[in-house]
Amino acid sequence: MATWVITRLTFRQAARRKILLAALALGALFLGVYGLGLYFIQRDMAGYTTGQRLIMRNEAYNFMALAGLYVVNFLFTMMTVLTSVDTISGEIDVGTIHTLASKPVHRREIVLGKWLGFVGMLTLYLLLMAGGVMGLTTLITDYKVPNAWRGLVLMWLSGQLLLSVTLLVGTRLSTLANGVLVFALYGVAFLGGWVEQIGSFLENQTAVNIGILSSLLMPSEALWKRAAYEMRSAVVDAFGFSPFTSVSSIPSPAMIIYAVLYTLAALALAVRTFSRRDL
Repeated sequence: MATWVITRLTFRQAARRKILLAALALGALFLGVYGLGLYFIQRDMAGYTTGQRLIMRNEAYNFMALAGLYVVNFLFTMMTVLTSVDTISGEIDVGTIHTLASKPVHRREIVLGKWLGFVGMLTLYLLLMAGGVMGLTTLITDYKVPNAWRGLVLMWLSGQLLLSVTLLVGTRLSTLANGVLVFALYGVAFLGGWVEQIGSFLENQTAVNIGILSSLLMPSEALWKRAAYEMRSAVVDAFGFSPFTSVSSIPSPAMIIYAVLYTLAALALAVRTFSRRDL
C-alpha cells in the first residue's frame, strides 16, 4: 500500500517539474518540424508509385521515421536521467528523505514507489513522442513503421535500465556525481555502439569486440540498435547496413535478456543499498 502512495506522489512531483514542461514544449516543436519536413518530402515523392521509385520512396519514409525515433530515443534518455537524478541523492542531501524514512514504511517501498512513479511518467512521455513520430509518418505518407511495437518496447526498456542505474548510483553518490557517472556510462555505450557498427562494416573484429564490451558495461545503446533493426526496411536487409543498424552485427536476444537482468539487478541493488545506508 505504501509503495503505491509513494508512486502517486513521485508521479505528481515529476509531472510538476519545469524540466518536463520544457521537454514537452521542445518535443512539440520537434514534432512540428518533423511533420513539416516529412510533408514536403512526401509532396515531392508522391509520384513515385512503381518499381524502383516506389522502393526509393518507402526507404526514404523509413529513414525519416527512424531518424525521428533516434531523436526521440535521445530525448527519452535525457528525460530519464535528468528527472530522476536527484530523486534519492538530492532528498538525502537536503534531508527531506527523513520524512518518509521516519514513518512506518519499509525503505524498499520508498525505492520501488519512486521507481514506479518515474516509470509511469516516462512511459507516457515515450508514447507521446514516439507515437507522434509514427502517427505523423502514417498520417502524412500512409507508411507504417515495421514492427513498431517491438521497437517501442526496446526503447522503453532502455529508459528503465537507465532509471534503475540512476537510482542505484543515487543511493551512494551526490546528485552531481550521479549525473556525471550515468551520463559517462551512457556515453561509453553510445560510442561503443558506433565503433561496433563501423567495425562490422569494415569487417574489423577488434572494433566489434570493443563495441560488445561497451554494451556489456551499459547495454542501453544495444537496445536501440536492436530496436532500429526490428523497425528496418527491406532495403536494409538487402544492403546489410544503414545509419542506424548493421545487419551483420545485431544485438542478439541474449543481449536483450542481459539488459533485462541488468535492469532488475540495478533496481535490486538500489533497494539493498538504500536499506542499509545510514541517513
